[in-house]
Parts: sequence; structure tokens; C-alpha cells
Amino acid sequence: MDMTESVTATQAEAERVTTAKLMEDLRVVVADAEELLKATASQTGERITAARAKAEESLKAVKARLAEERAAVTARTKAAAKAADDHVRAHAWTAVGVAVLVGLVFGVLVARR
Repeated sequence: MDMTESVTATQAEAERVTTAKLMEDLRVVVADAEELLKATASQTGERITAARAKAEESLKAVKARLAEERAAVTARTKAAAKAADDHVRAHAWTAVGVAVLVGLVFGVLVARR
């Protein structure tokens, strides 16, 4: 992994953390909105009825967007895991060779003492 890949991986991790935080915040907002709608269910009047209808509509839209985002995150995670698995499988002997070389160098250094 070179420096560019490392920076890209770090940025991707920061994006995942940000996306996860945003999704969690949206879940909290949805839960609060549902609670507010339940609390105002007994309220009457034209303005409260209109506000409730608008809030319910917005809530449905947010829930749908959260479901879409969750599906997209799951798909990206599965794709990344498959890519990592494919890379390891494609370069298995290289990984074994590097491990043997590191072990050999470590053994020589330990034997010198």
C-alpha cells in the first residue's frame, strides 16, 4: 500500500464515520418526530392538523432515504470486503513470501544476540 492508497483509505474511513454519525443523528430525529406526532395526536385545529400532515410526510421521506442509504452502505461494504478477499487470494504466495522473509530476517537478528 503506497502513501496515496493510505490517504485514500483514511479519507474513506472518515467518510464512513461521518455517514454513520449522520445516519444515527437522523434516526434520533425520526424517533423524536414520531414521539412528537404521538404527543400531539389529541390536539385539534387546522394549523396543527396541517403541521402533523407535513411532519408525517417528511418523516416518511426521511425513513425511505435512511433505508436507501443503509442499502448503499451495505453494498459498498460488501464490495470492499470482496475486493480485499480477491486481492489476498490473487497474491497469496506473495503474502507467504513476505511473511517468510520477515521471519527469516527476524530470526537472523535474534540469533546474532
